[in-house]
Amino acid sequence: MKKRILVTGGAGFIGSHLCQRLLNDGHEVICLDNYFTGNKANVIHLLDNPYFELIRHDVTHPFFIEVDEIYNLACPASPVHYQYNPIKTIKTSVMGAINMLGLAKRIKAKILQASTSEVYGDPIVHPQPESYWGNVNPIGQRSCYDEGKRCAETLFMDYRLQNDVKIKIIRIFNTYGPKMNPNDGRVVSNFIVQALKGEDITIFGDGTQTRSFQYVDDLVEGMIRMMNSRDDFWGPVNIGNPKEFTMLQLAELVIRLTGSTSRIVHMPLPQDDPTQRQPVIDLARKELNGWEPTVELEQGLKLTVDYFKNLLQQS
Repeated sequence: MKKRILVTGGAGFIGSHLCQRLLNDGHEVICLDNYFTGNKANVIHLLDNPYFELIRHDVTHPFFIEVDEIYNLACPASPVHYQYNPIKTIKTSVMGAINMLGLAKRIKAKILQASTSEVYGDPIVHPQPESYWGNVNPIGQRSCYDEGKRCAETLFMDYRLQNDVKIKIIRIFNTYGPKMNPNDGRVVSNFIVQALKGEDITIFGDGTQTRSFQYVDDLVEGMIRMMNSRDDFWGPVNIGNPKEFTMLQLAELVIRLTGSTSRIVHMPLPQDDPTQRQPVIDLARKELNGWEPTVELEQGLKLTVDYFKNLLQQS
C-alpha cells in the first residue's frame, strides 16, 4: 500500500538513504530539511521522481501537512556540528519533537524518533541493553545532544501515554556509509579523508576505546522494520552492530583499504568521550523479524572509501 511519508532531516546522511529506500518501496516521500548539516546534493537525484517532494523548513517551527507516517531524524549528529550551536541543537531535539508529535497527534500519523546511543553517555554497563538508563553528564560539552535526545524520548513516551500517539523509538549506534559529510568530525569519515589525502590519522586517546559500526543500509532496514512493527511495541530499541572495534583497528583497516602512507598520531581525549560503545540487539532480533546487521565492516568501508575518493576528485 502506497503511504505518504514525511522524513525530517531527509537531506542528511541517513535521511537521504531513507528517502531513497522509501521511494524504492513504492511510497510518496516528503523530505524536510533546513540544510544546516543536510545537503541538497544528497537528494537532488530524487527531484525527478513525481512522488518525491523537497521542502526547506526548520523543525523548531510548526509544520502542517497530511501524511501517514513521520520519521523524525532532524538534528545535527556529529560533535563538530552539534557543539557549533548547542542551544540550537537542544531546541532542534526538544522543539522539533514537540512540533512533530503535535502534528502526529492532529493527523493521527505514526511517528518514529531517531534517538541515539548517546543517551547511554559514557556507559558503566557494557554492552548496553535498552534497560540501561545511562551515565550522562548533564552540563558537559556533549550535553546539548545527549540530553536533547533523552528529553525527546521522554516527550515521545508522554505523548503516547497522554494522547495515544502511535510512537516508535530507535537508538542509533555509530553508522557510516556514502553521503557522510567529509567535515563532520566523525571517526570513519575523518580517518578515510585523512588517509586519502595522505595526512596523519588522528586518534583521540590511546586508541583502545571502542565503537560498533553499522553500514547505513542495515540501519535503514531496521528503521523501516521498526515503523512496521506491531502497534504495542514502541521501543526504545537499539539499532546497531554488536561487533566491537577499537579506534586503532579501524585506523589500520582504513590505511590498508586506501593504500595510504598516513601515520597514526594520538591527540588528547575530548571531554565525556565514551570509552566503550556496543549495543545489545536481542530486542531488535526478537521484535523486528530477526533484524541484525548484514554488511561486514571491511565491505562497508570499501563502498565508503569509493564514495570519498569520487568526492575528493570532484572538489
